[in-house]
Amino acid sequence: MGWSPENIERIFQTDEVKNGLAAIRAKAEGPYRKEEMKLAFSCIDLTTLSVEDTQEKGQIMADKVSRFSRHFIELPNVAAICVYPSLVKTVRKNLVDSKVALAAVSAGFPSSMTFIEVKVLETALAVAAGANEIDIVISVGTFLEGNYAEVGKEVLRIKESCGDAHLKVILETGALKTPENIWKASMIAMQAGADFIKTSTGKMEPAATPEAAWVMCSAIKEFYARTGKKVGFKVAGGIVETTDALFYVAIVREILGDEWLNPQLFRIGASRLANNLLTSITEEKISYF
Repeated sequence: MGWSPENIERIFQTDEVKNGLAAIRAKAEGPYRKEEMKLAFSCIDLTTLSVEDTQEKGQIMADKVSRFSRHFIELPNVAAICVYPSLVKTVRKNLVDSKVALAAVSAGFPSSMTFIEVKVLETALAVAAGANEIDIVISVGTFLEGNYAEVGKEVLRIKESCGDAHLKVILETGALKTPENIWKASMIAMQAGADFIKTSTGKMEPAATPEAAWVMCSAIKEFYARTGKKVGFKVAGGIVETTDALFYVAIVREILGDEWLNPQLFRIGASRLANNLLTSITEEKISYF
């Protein structure tokens, strides 16, 4: 049975997805291979998105990431640091490791409830300040009204304001609720130029779920078959434990294959996960970040 807007709800009403996820979870359960954990760690977007964030906090995070390889010689660094736009200049100034990207949330994050002109300007300013990745949220309310064309136009305009920076488009799957909506939103974002599609902001519940990941990865696979363009997948919101990370790695492998399992095409938005993965890898209690 193929994936399409016409039959996606029907697929979820069968046991195909339930059984598929159960099989993947069984494979993902231990014993854990350290190479798998290192892979998950290398795909982390180390994130701080708190109302209490300060310039000092941004500097400390950048310093720790920059010094990481000195303390953990045999481990890969995280993929990116993700912060609010107001911290971008400070993080850019203190981030020495050129292989680590600097992502900024933008466009009225986390609600996206502002004017398109503000979204475009904020994105351009974040890029000018040093961000080379931008994370935005689709206009969920506009989507739920059925105005899909407007949602796509907004993503396209924001993509144009990114310049050379990569654009990650957050669907806020918990608000979309149904598999059909998640599929449609995935396709709209990719058709509008998203470099990644992302599950959630982490600011509402439910955040990331295996079911949403299944739908989004399947949409990416379908989009690639149609266009030849590889779009990345980012899971975020509630990814805390090593088991959580490895389960999502297994979902990506099952649906998209090993070629997607690298920081260029797969990310995990997280904060506490980094230390938990380090603890699992080193078998010592680590509180580095």
